[in-house]
Amino acid sequence: TDITDAMIVGRLFEKLFARGVVVVTTSNRSPGELYKNGLNRELFLPFIALLTQRLEIVVIESPTDHRQGRLRGRPVWFAPLGPEADRAMDDAWDLLAHGPGEPMTLRVAGRDVVLPRTRSGIARMAFDDLCARPLGPADYLAIAGAVRTLMIDGIPILGRARNNEAKRFVTLIDTLYEARTRLIASAEAEPETLYVDGEGAFEFARTASRLREMQGADWG
Repeated sequence: TDITDAMIVGRLFEKLFARGVVVVTTSNRSPGELYKNGLNRELFLPFIALLTQRLEIVVIESPTDHRQGRLRGRPVWFAPLGPEADRAMDDAWDLLAHGPGEPMTLRVAGRDVVLPRTRSGIARMAFDDLCARPLGPADYLAIAGAVRTLMIDGIPILGRARNNEAKRFVTLIDTLYEARTRLIASAEAEPETLYVDGEGAFEFARTASRLREMQGADWG
């Protein structure tokens, strides 16, 4: 979020408290960690003080991420990158698509988003085609609405040097997750070690957890 969004949320909470509304909310960070290192964070500090004064802070922790404990069926995440991962992706395509595939063009907000290889509700795209180009939530929603399974080739290690691509990848995975789209991917590393160095590394832990859940046999 940015400081404008943060201030809007702060004013909303102030109005709710003033009206005596019971507020229950959750966060993946403690109040003191909210908007940490954000631009003009000092403007946000009064809201943090308000939370700590008016709300009872309850810490809910578990050593187990239950989403990661689901049974897996056929492998759908192939790492590291290399000939073996490429073969596994080709085998998955052959198993599901039964043919070579053809381009699909989606019209999104007056622009064409091209899926270069699609067949039978399955699309196969390179990571750079999805995340190194200026695509956004509307584009990813259109893709998730057009296919049941998305195959992504060549997901790299992400970090400070590829921060923009990392942000787009997080948005893409959130979109696929909400749509319950099946994901098959080849990557340079396992989900938990894809993004460990950068300003979004903390938030990426949630994305890694979703990637694990999406590997479950009952997903999609």
